[in-house]
Amino acid sequence: MSTSERRRRTEEPPGSASGEGRLPGRKAELELIGALLAGPGRGSSGLLLHGEPGVGKTALLDAAATRATALGMRVLRAAGVQSEARIPYSALHQLLYPVRHDADRLDGQHRDALHQVFGLTLPAAPEPLVSTAVLALLELITAERGLLMVTDDVAWFDDSSAAVVGFVVRRIADAPIVFLAASRTGTEDLFRRSGLPEHKVEALAAGESGTVLDAHASGLAPAVRRRLLAEADGNPLALRELPAALTERQLCGQDPLPDRLPLSRRLAATCAGLLAELPAPTRTLMLLAALDADAGVTVLRAAARGTADLDDLVPAERAGLVLAPAAGRGLTFCHPLIGTAVIDLAAPSDRRAAHEALAAALTDEPERRAWHLAEAATGPDESVARALDEAALTAWRRGTAPVELPPPVGALVSDRRRVAASSAVTALVRAGELSPHPVDRSRRLVEAAFLATMTGQLDQVNRLLTDAGQTPDTPTGLVFAATAHLLTHDDGDVDAAYRLLARALDDVTCKATADDWDRLGILYTLLLVSLYTLRPEPWKLLDTAMARFPAEAVTPFRLCYDAYIDPVRKSDAIREGLADAFAELPIDAAPWQIVPLGFAAVAMDTLAGHRSLLVRMIERERDGGAIGMVIPALLLLCQDSYVHGRWDEAEQLAQEGLDLATAYGYQFWEQQLRAVLASGAALRGNADLARSRSAETTTWAAPRGMEVTEGYARSARNLAAIGQGDYEEALAQAARIGPPGAPTPGVPGRWMVLDYVEAAVRTGHLADARAHVRAAQEAGLPRIGPRIELITAGAAAVAADDRAAAGLFEAALALPDACRWPWDYARVRFAYGQWLRRTHDMAGARVQLGAALETFDRIGAVMMAQRAAAELRATGVSVTPRSDAAPEPLTAQERQIAELAATGLSNKQIGERLFLSHRTVGSHLYRVYPKLGITSRAALRAALEALSAAGADDHAPGDAAEQ
Repeated sequence: MSTSERRRRTEEPPGSASGEGRLPGRKAELELIGALLAGPGRGSSGLLLHGEPGVGKTALLDAAATRATALGMRVLRAAGVQSEARIPYSALHQLLYPVRHDADRLDGQHRDALHQVFGLTLPAAPEPLVSTAVLALLELITAERGLLMVTDDVAWFDDSSAAVVGFVVRRIADAPIVFLAASRTGTEDLFRRSGLPEHKVEALAAGESGTVLDAHASGLAPAVRRRLLAEADGNPLALRELPAALTERQLCGQDPLPDRLPLSRRLAATCAGLLAELPAPTRTLMLLAALDADAGVTVLRAAARGTADLDDLVPAERAGLVLAPAAGRGLTFCHPLIGTAVIDLAAPSDRRAAHEALAAALTDEPERRAWHLAEAATGPDESVARALDEAALTAWRRGTAPVELPPPVGALVSDRRRVAASSAVTALVRAGELSPHPVDRSRRLVEAAFLATMTGQLDQVNRLLTDAGQTPDTPTGLVFAATAHLLTHDDGDVDAAYRLLARALDDVTCKATADDWDRLGILYTLLLVSLYTLRPEPWKLLDTAMARFPAEAVTPFRLCYDAYIDPVRKSDAIREGLADAFAELPIDAAPWQIVPLGFAAVAMDTLAGHRSLLVRMIERERDGGAIGMVIPALLLLCQDSYVHGRWDEAEQLAQEGLDLATAYGYQFWEQQLRAVLASGAALRGNADLARSRSAETTTWAAPRGMEVTEGYARSARNLAAIGQGDYEEALAQAARIGPPGAPTPGVPGRWMVLDYVEAAVRTGHLADARAHVRAAQEAGLPRIGPRIELITAGAAAVAADDRAAAGLFEAALALPDACRWPWDYARVRFAYGQWLRRTHDMAGARVQLGAALETFDRIGAVMMAQRAAAELRATGVSVTPRSDAAPEPLTAQERQIAELAATGLSNKQIGERLFLSHRTVGSHLYRVYPKLGITSRAALRAALEALSAAGADDHAPGDAAEQ
């Protein structure tokens, strides 16, 4: 969607349609209005709608007017205007002006009174005479057809008009007239005291809010969408206007959102009108509260410095803008945007003065004080820069936000850790700006650059490093680490990253401490490089680097190292260490503490008992936090869900991670997730899609030396071949992941013993299969954990001769907790059933094959379910295969992108047309292919044509019936 198109959609009249489809969440109000219009003159013909500004009152009045016109009724409208509130009869003039010529048909006294109203002449006619004249005019014009009177913003009606309209409304119960009015909550006017029935228009619920937002701003990055929904808080005007004030790059997640979202002119004007009515002391307290979400009553009083007190909040409370401060707590804004508007509409000098006052009141809280001092500063100040520096890094180390950066509401984000990472970058950049000495400025900008690699701000890293420049004391080790992290995530250049990390560690020669967050960051980057390459050098460097720290400071890294390098000999110690480490994590544990433990737990197949810790970290960090660690956490949860048979959940997690990786430019994680989704397609039985995804990942990983990523991709091709019974291909792919006869405890090879052995047996390489089993047993692979024990035991049964096979199969299936791994367990049962059928034990075969079929069906392994069903039918059992679920439909944006791609446009060209990044376009196409059952761009046109034809067929019977 172009910028101009987005703006036009935002500026459409809110009530341009009368149905609920254009007013989501307003079914009750529309039914209430519909009932009034259907039966005017039956004793209840009026209604006063009230609610907060922008909640949709005017849209409901517009819908009522549209409906009344369709019913053949006349519609008269008026809206209160603040500038006319002191002009007698100005609102009545607006309301009745369309029927002014009908006044000539009244008797002389009533006619003259209304002529004075229409001429706005002085002296004004007396209210009683005007009131009866209006009644007479309405009786005259409703003789032919019914009437709807619509009045908006009645709080701004002049007193004379309000009195006359109130008089009339109380006397039209039996007339063919419906009266609808709208007023802002918190206002006092004559209508609120007239006895007119009232209905409060509430904020939209979450689902309806999402519908409105998506209708006005499609293609939002997930984090951006969540932020906009949170700030709009169910207000339809905000849902339409907030996206309009952002750039296209911000909307699609390419650029970070500001700490305080900008207000559109319409939103600013709406809020300005509310705030202008308040006394200066009230606005002072509201500004202080808006600038510091955590400011309690004591802090607010101290910062006000005697110019305001809590009693001054009463006008804002009456206007429905704030809630009274609770005991020990501060001010709460009734809507998030009120706090934003208070800050935006304040003069810069007033904002600086408020920050200074808050800093003076926060002497016991140095971190919050630091930010306020920084915001109040007008030039370099080392003391302020140092305080802000310390606050930011303390927040990153311990996992709490240094302070609330100028918040949109005061308290948009309830969990302060959620914004710690991105706010630490902002604080360091601000500290750099305030640094009078080049050395300090350089160091702080380098630190900001390194943290930006973790917070989804990869496009800022090079700029920050360039701005930092070079001084004799610039922390070159951190420069190397930031560049290595960028190279790893942005392009997957792990070779260059490894060399830079080696230089970074060379630059850091002294003994590290547990608080050296920057060196721990170097360890984390080095761990990522090590995890996805089979070369020993990165692991050796990691081991050397860990030796520079106290052992307790690097426990997560040590456990991860052991889980990948020495899982057999240290399996018990690793398992015990992981249980203790997860148990000892603080509730706000930093991501770099959790993610390495997650990788270790996945390698040892023990993550299931600790998922909640990763989930909590993801929820805490996904919006404005350490996005670079949220994505691998989603990957780890996805892998755990796959091995436990929750494949729908696994795919949702992978897709969420892929969306984030695409939006924030983490190409490294994007490819890891694509490899996992390739295996998911293979497990589901979509062999063509699995091979296509595998080839894509292999093409990316192989030249970069990412052997582990390539191994996962080849594992997908192996699984696809197994599902199709193509054991020659399965053997070829398994052999390329690990050498035949020499299984290693590396990943993913440690989980592929059965894959190789079964393929070797089915292709006549029985000796090789048995040698592989022996090697796995001698290498101690079963000691790694119960899942690998099941896999190895199953492989031994598959390779055994007929005398030993039954006992080995039974032993494998009887292993403790074997059924916790449904895919592996069902594969062993399936192989057992095949062997039993081949040896003519049909009864036993039916039991094993039936159980395997049930599991394959339950977890969604379509091809394997079909193979199990075929084997079961061969035993004489009639089997009806479970029908596949209907394919998921394309979303509107997916359809639009697919149609453009089918015309031959590149991802970049499509992105330019729709104001999306080329990576976002690619991510959408990645979801489109499996929905359409295709594997490449070349098949899009035919698939879309078939989809359109199917849609036409679906509608044909109904159309024929109507004809």
